[in-house]
Amino acid sequence: MTTFRISPTVAEAFPDTLIAVVTATGLNGHEPWPHTTTALEDLEQDLADGTWTPADESDPRIEAWHTAYRSFGTNPRRIRPSVDALGRRMAKKGNLPRINPAVDSYNTVSVRHGLPAGAFDLDHVTGDVEIRYAEGTETFTPLGEPDTIENPKPGEIIYTDTTDVLTRHWNHRDAHRTRVTEDSTHVAFVLETLTATRDGHLLEAAAEELHGLLVPHAEATTVHYLTPKQPQATT
Repeated sequence: MTTFRISPTVAEAFPDTLIAVVTATGLNGHEPWPHTTTALEDLEQDLADGTWTPADESDPRIEAWHTAYRSFGTNPRRIRPSVDALGRRMAKKGNLPRINPAVDSYNTVSVRHGLPAGAFDLDHVTGDVEIRYAEGTETFTPLGEPDTIENPKPGEIIYTDTTDVLTRHWNHRDAHRTRVTEDSTHVAFVLETLTATRDGHLLEAAAEELHGLLVPHAEATTVHYLTPKQPQATT
């Protein structure tokens, strides 16, 4: 089992945070996921029809993340929150990248609801996962760059396990080690908001939507929520 935890300092700095952790075991990434395919194609069609557009930095959901990034020294227009970067790419190209069914599922839910999302292959996570401020001595190997080693800036918010950093700049980029592939069978997906008072219902809806996409292709699924008042959950 893996425990996800918000550190006391991050909880104090962002007291309205709400994070959903959706865990799937026995996941099958090699079979077709027709509901994910339909959800993805429907979203792209809505964009093409002009009935929906991705949230941009003028949207309060994205603006909140830009403010958070600036608070820990990251320029959000150069290093963008994941949902901001994904939405901009979709608005420009008209579609979302196809990676694999699990990743396509959380990307679709993320951009539809304007909330950052990510995932970790729990078979490659060591110990517990904590969201905390970096000391600057930690190491990070970016997704797709297995030979690259970076150090986060001191004070940058990171996800980390007992080995090294899992995401930099809170949710900008995932690590290569814990990336989700078609072979991943035990996966934790995360969805995040910094403004639960305003957007908590959106996050809960997004978590249920993602959960629904996973259920047909997993042996078991669970949904847990982290808040500053309940800062940890064991999956």
